[in-house]
Amino acid sequence: MWDNGDKGFFNYGKPLQWRCEKMRQRKPAAARAPARRLSSRAKPSGVIMPANTAAAIARSCEFSQYLSRLLAARPDERLRLELQLNQPFLLQDMQEFTDWPALSASEQLTPALRRLRQAVMARIICRDINGLATLDEVVSTISQLAEFAVRQALSCACAALPQYGRPIGEDSGEAQQLIVIGMGKLGGGELNVSSDIDLIFVYPESGETDGARQGGKSISNHEYFTQVGKRLIALINDITADGQVFRVDMRLRPYGDSGPLVMSFAALENYLLSQGREWERYAWIKAKAITGDADGLNQLVRPFVYRKYLDYNAYGAMRELHAQIRREVARRDMADNIKLGPGGIREAEFIAQVFQLIRGGRDKTLQLRGTRATLARLAELRLLEPSAVEELQDAYAFLRNLEHRLQYLDDQQTQTLPSAPETRLKIAAGMGFADWDAFQLALSDVRRKVSRHFEQVFILPSEDSPDHPLAELWLDVAEQDTQTRLAELGYSDPAAVARQLKSLAQSQRYLQMPLSGRKKLDALMPALIEVASRFPNADDTLSRIIGLMEAISRRASYLALLTEYPQTLQRLASLYSSSAWVSAYLSHHPILLDELLDVRVLYAAPDWPQLAGQLEQQLAQADGDVEAKMDALRHFQHAQAFRLVAQDLAGMWTVEALSDQLSLLADLVLDAAVRHAWLDISSRHRETPRFAVIGYGKLGGKELGYASDLDIIFLYDDPHPDAAELYSRLARKLSTWLTSATAAGVLYDIDLRLRPNGASGLLVSSISAFRQYQETQAWVWEHQALTRARFVAGDAAIGEQFEAERHAILTLARDPAKLRQEVLDMRQRMLDSHPARQDDVKNARGGIIDIEFIVQYLILAHASRLPAFTGNTGNIALLAVAAGAGLIDRQLAEDARAAYRLYRRLQHAARLNDKQKVEVDDALRDAYSRGCQLWQQVFEQALDFS
Repeated sequence: MWDNGDKGFFNYGKPLQWRCEKMRQRKPAAARAPARRLSSRAKPSGVIMPANTAAAIARSCEFSQYLSRLLAARPDERLRLELQLNQPFLLQDMQEFTDWPALSASEQLTPALRRLRQAVMARIICRDINGLATLDEVVSTISQLAEFAVRQALSCACAALPQYGRPIGEDSGEAQQLIVIGMGKLGGGELNVSSDIDLIFVYPESGETDGARQGGKSISNHEYFTQVGKRLIALINDITADGQVFRVDMRLRPYGDSGPLVMSFAALENYLLSQGREWERYAWIKAKAITGDADGLNQLVRPFVYRKYLDYNAYGAMRELHAQIRREVARRDMADNIKLGPGGIREAEFIAQVFQLIRGGRDKTLQLRGTRATLARLAELRLLEPSAVEELQDAYAFLRNLEHRLQYLDDQQTQTLPSAPETRLKIAAGMGFADWDAFQLALSDVRRKVSRHFEQVFILPSEDSPDHPLAELWLDVAEQDTQTRLAELGYSDPAAVARQLKSLAQSQRYLQMPLSGRKKLDALMPALIEVASRFPNADDTLSRIIGLMEAISRRASYLALLTEYPQTLQRLASLYSSSAWVSAYLSHHPILLDELLDVRVLYAAPDWPQLAGQLEQQLAQADGDVEAKMDALRHFQHAQAFRLVAQDLAGMWTVEALSDQLSLLADLVLDAAVRHAWLDISSRHRETPRFAVIGYGKLGGKELGYASDLDIIFLYDDPHPDAAELYSRLARKLSTWLTSATAAGVLYDIDLRLRPNGASGLLVSSISAFRQYQETQAWVWEHQALTRARFVAGDAAIGEQFEAERHAILTLARDPAKLRQEVLDMRQRMLDSHPARQDDVKNARGGIIDIEFIVQYLILAHASRLPAFTGNTGNIALLAVAAGAGLIDRQLAEDARAAYRLYRRLQHAARLNDKQKVEVDDALRDAYSRGCQLWQQVFEQALDFS
């Protein structure tokens, strides 16, 4: 038995034989709760039988000089390894390694932690070299060891300062605990086997310790935690006869080596807000509170790391950091460094983290610490192609496995390939290759793949490219005559275009821009002038684009997006050329510029169930934050509407099909809004409201346009005594959620006047009250409105009751003559308030309203004997039903159907071009004539066709 005169291993708890026996009695590792594993391409090959254990250990010793020396010096460690090689070294094993609570003094804890590290390293090296461990097991085990060591060291460090008592917060009056923050790969749970650990020490509140009250001494919390931090570092970092646990690096703390060792929340927040640099945002992505108030730390740090908007400035910051690393690699001739060299580990990590910095504030599912987990999420979100992510995952696993084998050699933190032939052969064999040349070929292929993907993500922006041919035109526009050049480019009124460009270049908005933002705008404008000139309406296109540039000129992230992705400029110009409404919409919601990046997503037909799941996930991320939920609904609705308008301009939808899609979007948003607005009512008596939204008008008839109001009413069916009050509150809250202008804009404008008793009626009605009103008090025009009503969102059972009541009302027997007169009187009242004009397809005689009144009259007059009339199938389909029943002339019905389609197309085109009127031509006049003929046939009275 080994004994070199010190207390030896066996003094740190139960004898080794006892612990090994307990290990045999424990359940297999697979039966215990395993650590969460990510898929890694390095699968364990199986279990080594006892007879082969010695050979496996010998093979590992041949590879690792460190392991060979360790086992020669510690026979007890070899015994442990022989007995437990087939078991991963779990956190439970670390906890049972010795009697940790008994090791209260640093003289006891110091060797115990180092012996634990030796035991962990021995088993990891043997398991990995012999194919028993995945990459995930290796990095998670070392990360757990570091966290465990930090917690043990913190407890010991605090116990060593009893004379000062407890640190007490001056605001809360509560005892304070040091928050030890793991940064880098430790925070990400991906520590390498011979890594140092990057730590930062923070404490919640300033104040003093309470030692004086207990006969000791009081010092400031800052002084106390500084002493604790120094002791913690020594316990882990100091080199003793047993080595060290981990090298501790504190340089990532605010102000680096020159800064204080510990810092309060308030001081950290002030630093991040006033002096935090872009590279520190990257570093803090992986920050993990190993001890103390993790929630408090996250609330403080996350706003610094993750912006609420899409932060495309992150590209420039990460590119600059990478350039600094490249320069240092070149200066120190580190091309063989697989971490920092081209195509190395750091480039793969940068790819994952730049997307986190850009989008993590908007999508919290990207707020991950691990590189491989982040890459997997990027594939799920299609921010990177799954095939690209698979290549990166394989490459990253290869490089990390190689990194570990380099470090297994002599327990040195190195990522540099060896030069000695014998060592090279060891590394090649350890990576599964017959010789160094074969290994080098594979490594070169891996690094090429990483470099290719890195360059695709971090492609240099246009501002770093050679000057654009039109750069001089833009830069001289305020001082030189540019009309001739603009005319050559194809602008029809070059003088007006020059004035617009000059106005932008001389504007205070432009002149007061930060230099970095102005450089981006200066790089964009020549390209935008060129791309706009290619369209037939070049002047209008550029004018609209200039409006966008004015809108985003002070929002550097949007300028960065267009600079980083020059391929979006053509798509942008195409949309701005096609539609004044789209250009105004995009200028008002520039966050939608992000939608231009991926044409596959932009032009993909919507999968509404999948999109509903995405919206629900985004709302869940808001976690009770009402404003965040309202913004999430707006961002979602605006993005889907923008995709639909882009698809519409590309000719992917008929007007009717587009209206169906816009109606489905409204249904989805309303349903989500109902559920989440209800969750914001604290006194709710049930988890799911017995509440429904009923759509009328264009929403009810599934004929929504891009900017249509929503005509809706609210119904409930709930016997609870407070139901009326609770659902009134829900209706008011829902109205606020839909119509309030937030930083993300407005969701929908709504009209609630179709509810029972109109504007003077209750905001929400019980289904029984609604039924009574429809059967005893409703006017004929309200029954007309009911022909275009449907259940939209909320409780489906209430929807079924509504549909049954609607059917009952529409199928009532009515006096045709009386009904005809009431419909005519209603139409006349509308004409009195909105006179008929031929450039207004909605109110013109023979236009949209006339055809809708014809259909509504036919339904109310004949649905009692033709139940097919009650189907909410739209006016075009219902005209065919009427013709099939012999109620109207077939040819006139077909002409009216064609006319109605024409009206909707013209109305839609006018909206896209931001026009209030339509062009009147012979085809439109003929359509009006056909509509009037049908009106005359149905209502049997002459009309003025003038």
